[in-house]
Amino acid sequence: MKIGKSHLKITNLLLIASVAVLLFGTGYKLGEYKLSLGQNTQISSNSKNIDFSMFWKVWDTMEKKYVDQKKIDPKKMYYGAIKGLVASVEDPYTFFLTPVENKQSKDGLEGKFEGIGASLGMKGSRVVVMSALKDSPAEKAHIQTGDFIVKVNNEAIVGMPLTQVVSKVRGDKGTTVHLTLERDGKEVVIDVVRDTIHVKSVEVKLDEKLSTCTDNCDHVAYLTLNQFGDSTIDEWAQGVADIKAKWESGEIKGLVLDLRDNPGGYLESSVYLAGEFLDQGKLVVKQESTSYENKDYFVTRQGSLLSIPMTVLINGGSASAAEILAGALRDYKRAALVGEKSFGKGSVQEAIDLGDGMGLHVTVAKWVLPKGDWINGKGIEPETKVVNVIPAGDTLSRSLDKQLDTAIERILK
Repeated sequence: MKIGKSHLKITNLLLIASVAVLLFGTGYKLGEYKLSLGQNTQISSNSKNIDFSMFWKVWDTMEKKYVDQKKIDPKKMYYGAIKGLVASVEDPYTFFLTPVENKQSKDGLEGKFEGIGASLGMKGSRVVVMSALKDSPAEKAHIQTGDFIVKVNNEAIVGMPLTQVVSKVRGDKGTTVHLTLERDGKEVVIDVVRDTIHVKSVEVKLDEKLSTCTDNCDHVAYLTLNQFGDSTIDEWAQGVADIKAKWESGEIKGLVLDLRDNPGGYLESSVYLAGEFLDQGKLVVKQESTSYENKDYFVTRQGSLLSIPMTVLINGGSASAAEILAGALRDYKRAALVGEKSFGKGSVQEAIDLGDGMGLHVTVAKWVLPKGDWINGKGIEPETKVVNVIPAGDTLSRSLDKQLDTAIERILK
């Protein structure tokens, strides 16, 4: 959705905790780059004069007296001062992005990153390959599901957190990572050349069933929505077409929409996707703002899955746009929600390109569900609460996914 100038875009982005540390952890500790001012100055804002002499005094003192002069980086100080300015409003969703951070943010919404294209998990406190993406460097290097990672670039990773191992495996396109794996009790050494990895927003399985069923099983469609990004709507269209065909032929009994760990994305995408299941004219979300006119978002198209029985999976990682979609389906009693309470993000951000690669995300509005519920800070409670119990050191597998089994059972009742 465009607002005013074409370079402004409304988004609903979840601020992940690790990113929060990166963006705000140094915000108040760094100064400001002097640019071309060349002298102390005063700035008038809201009829108040701000004397910047103290600012420049601190800057100069740091430059002259800090013990480790190698750490005095004017550009870094400049970025840090802007971060501190923006962070002063104490809104975790309003933040400044350096050129590197801004690129990472955009790449995330585009569903791409650089690495080997393997999904890693934990099994018995060891890092294991859960899967290799199709046509990825990992698949081409013959990395297999079930391979344990022992070393990364000859560094033992025993006892490392999964996130740290993932960080070591990822890297710039064209670089090589040296992996030592354990497969069937034997050591396997593989060099993998990293590349740009594209992650699908939408994944569809058309023959999902209860994990306990082995014979004459009823099937449902299982649609996983990973984010509301740049490619979501195009990927969604193909997945929905496949589901519709199976539904109309009687080969499936319903649909499970999985929004677990979906951090959100574009507000407009959530409205569009809601239109797949709700009648035209239905209110999906209300946007209330002091910066722009209040706006109501309605279904404006004829959906393809208006009558299919469905359930929606949510958890603490379901946020923003995912909560809009889940909440709208709940409010109209179109789908039962299964799982755990959602994250609770009810604000809207405007993503602004500042030039020179820098960006700014500013909270400009809050959104409210059709029945008037503002879920900010409290989340959405599922109608059927189910907590997956995962043994220590393991990651979620299909046999352990009781939330999915419950969602399927509700459809088959």
